[in-house]
Amino acid sequence: MLEVEQVRDVRTTWHVMSLAVLNDGRDELPEQYRDFLVNAWGPVRVLIAAEQAHGNEVLLPLYTALGKRIHLEGRGIENGSGDVIKEALAEVGLPASLIEAATTDKYDDALKKSHHAGMDQVGMEVGTPVISVEGTAFFGPVVTPAPKGEAAGKLWDGVRLVAGTEGFFEIKRTRDRGPIFD
Repeated sequence: MLEVEQVRDVRTTWHVMSLAVLNDGRDELPEQYRDFLVNAWGPVRVLIAAEQAHGNEVLLPLYTALGKRIHLEGRGIENGSGDVIKEALAEVGLPASLIEAATTDKYDDALKKSHHAGMDQVGMEVGTPVISVEGTAFFGPVVTPAPKGEAAGKLWDGVRLVAGTEGFFEIKRTRDRGPIFD
């Protein structure tokens, strides 16, 4: 969407979606994924606390700073006790005290509300990303590597086209490569 914003007259509004909330109470999850989800609450609680204290505009830079450390650097998710969240907060100029949100359920109602604002539009049997376009929501698009420039604009045009098609639900194929972050 950041690329699309450069070539189309569109502005993205970001919301917090949580795999921890999505999968909360699902007993059929593999053990290693359940361990992951225990730690996944911390970063999203911090995101909600940051948004409440500093506005929606902090979500994208904080998500990006966290994602860089967790996904690109492979440092994993910490539930508030490690350096990933602290470093991300520092990088975007937010108070270090926001890390306190990671280990409290004080923000869980707001987190669930944000999560459901997006997920209720598309259904709970999908993951992330979720995109809402002109009143229609979808899981996806999942594209790797992400298109740049006009190619991103053309993909956006296609997303708008299918979003405007009554009864359109899904296009899918098996992934043949992992994520490419460039």
